[in-house]
Amino acid sequence: MGDITLRRARPEDGPALSALAWRSKASNGYDDAFMARCRAELTVVPDDTPGRSTWIAEDRAGRALGFFDLIVENGSAEVEGLFVEPGNQRSGLGRRLWIKLEAEAIARRAVDVSADADPKAVPFYCAMGLTPIGTRPSGSIPGRRLPRLRKTFRP
Repeated sequence: MGDITLRRARPEDGPALSALAWRSKASNGYDDAFMARCRAELTVVPDDTPGRSTWIAEDRAGRALGFFDLIVENGSAEVEGLFVEPGNQRSGLGRRLWIKLEAEAIARRAVDVSADADPKAVPFYCAMGLTPIGTRPSGSIPGRRLPRLRKTFRP
């Protein structure tokens, strides 16, 4: 992990991050039809919108190995996405991204962070201190519900 750097994403990083999100989601074993329905939600467009923070973890060659996309509004942070290349999953990179995500949320005065998670990502989010609080409708698959998790920051 020592050869990994974190940096803010730029608009031109969008296609590479979208492809990374696609590979990461597909590594959960979803079929092509399912993945095709998720394409819009997996499209990443980093921008400078106030409250938005997108960070990339990259190797020495500048290849994106993971990223997170966070929005903070009205004192609450929302994870729009956190993805790691399949070959780098379970390496500690997700945790490193999460630590940066939390630091960003707190720096932007968030008192909590929430995520609508892929069911297969729930163990990761629970390991990061989030608690399941219910479900929300999927933005991609009608009738599918996603676990909703939240973590409140202690003062």
